[in-house]
This record gives sequence, structure tokens and C-alpha cells, in this order.
Amino acid sequence: MNVQDIVSTVSQEAGLDPATAEKVVGIILSVLEHEAEGTTLSSFFAKIPGADGLAQKYDVMAAGAASGGGLLSSLQGALGGVLGAKTGALINGVAALKASGLDLAQIRQAGTTLIQQAETAAGPQLTNEVLASVPSLKGHLGL
Repeated sequence: MNVQDIVSTVSQEAGLDPATAEKVVGIILSVLEHEAEGTTLSSFFAKIPGADGLAQKYDVMAAGAASGGGLLSSLQGALGGVLGAKTGALINGVAALKASGLDLAQIRQAGTTLIQQAETAAGPQLTNEVLASVPSLKGHLGL
């Protein structure tokens, strides 16, 4: 199973158009890429061909990735600076998910489906290890 298979399943299960599903999956993978560390993440991405490329396409730490600017962008920058880049990636990722126009139920369904598909592709143990290295992600996805 490659990342496009996962995107297609997220699109169907969460009722999202394919472009939005790709963006959501890419954002979540980007948060994992920035926050999870070490060989566990590289092993996880190796089990899902295309995951690293999609994470880079929707890089939450790229300039202007989370929002169009304004107060929210300033707040994210300040929090990221105070709390560190890892927390900044999570804050930016959550903001980008909300900015994509999805409601909490859609984000929750997309996140749940992504995790289920990742467990199928990479195995439950490896997926859980990666998610455990970013404990606050599940809370922000409402899982």
C-alpha cells in the first residue's frame, strides 16, 4: 500500500474530495516528519512509499504553510519560537488542517482513517511507536 492508496481511502471514508484528502494526509505526515525522530520514523515512511514526498509537499514548517498571515500566523510564530520547532510543527499542522475548511468531525474521521491505513501498511506496532513519539497529535486530531 502506497500513500496514494491511503489518500484514496481517506477521501472515501471521510467524504473529502481527493485534493483535500491529499492535503490532510500530507499535513499529518509532515507533522510526524518534524516531530517524530529517529529510525522509527524512517522505517515507518519506508513502509509507505510516497509518504515522505507527500509530507515534504505539505511541509507545515514552510513559510506561510499554516495560514495566510495575520494574528493567527503571528501567534503560531511566537509559540513555535517559545516552545521550540517541534511544538511549532504541531501548532502549524493543526492550524493548516483548520484552515483547509474542514470541521472537527471531518478532521477526526480523516485522522482515524489515516491511522488505520498506516497500521495496515506499516504494521500496528511501528505505527503506534511513531504516534507515541508525538503524543499530543492524537489529542489534536480528537482521537
